[in-house]
Amino acid sequence: MNPPHPSTPDWVIYTPDSPVRRPGPFLAAMLRDLAASRGLAWRLFVRDLSAMYRQSVLGYVWAFVPPILAALPWMILNRENILTVGDTPVPYPAFVLAGTLLWQTFIDALNAPLKQTTAARGMLARIQFPREALVLAGLAETAWNFLIRLLLLIPVLALADVPLAPSLLWAPLGIASLLLLGTAIGLVITPVGLLYTDIGRAIPIVATFGMLLTPVVYPPRPEGWVGWLATWNPVSPVLVTTRDWLTAQPPQLLAGFGWVTLAALAVFLAAWFAYRLAMPMIVERMGG
Repeated sequence: MNPPHPSTPDWVIYTPDSPVRRPGPFLAAMLRDLAASRGLAWRLFVRDLSAMYRQSVLGYVWAFVPPILAALPWMILNRENILTVGDTPVPYPAFVLAGTLLWQTFIDALNAPLKQTTAARGMLARIQFPREALVLAGLAETAWNFLIRLLLLIPVLALADVPLAPSLLWAPLGIASLLLLGTAIGLVITPVGLLYTDIGRAIPIVATFGMLLTPVVYPPRPEGWVGWLATWNPVSPVLVTTRDWLTAQPPQLLAGFGWVTLAALAVFLAAWFAYRLAMPMIVERMGG
């Protein structure tokens, strides 16, 4: 897609040349569309937020339900000594609630690109607009849900006597890295997920299995195959380091956090590039 001529700002010119042959203009168009999509992304976010709670009696309470339901069984099992997870640096309710909250945020970020793009199927075929608006709207909704859930975590940390430490200032960086990692993976699977509904159905199953393979409800261990997964599972260093910052603990996997964040940024840029290339063909196929 060529940039519009100044005298004809509303015209879009399509050419048979592949944008890959001219990565510079293509990258410039990506950045231009990202900037232009902010207003539409905000409108989509507000619309989706209103629709989510319009006919709900409990309203924002539903934002708390997933992490509570994910954490509660582990609290009960640990309290009754049915399952021993080992020593945790802070009281277990605060530890497991922080872990499940961060895991749910990662899963929300992973789901958001496919969820938003699938919901906009009808609009994609009829209206030309920056597709980045869908990604930004999904990110905004994920960040909003995290902030709502944070209201639940703060009193739990206070009841657990977790002090307010300077490490809290690093927590936003951890959250941003978690959102970046989830969105990068979400962008990778979105083009395939639009064509095959199996992807959307498989995500909750894989997410449940992935939670057990990530130190969400138990502390990371250096030995055994669980320790190997904690080291090489890309979510582990980001989630564990962010939880350490939230609970005023020294970060255990800081080096892994840095490497995974850099890798997530590279994957995000590549996936964004592929998303831009694939969307016109996918929209054409969906329209056919």
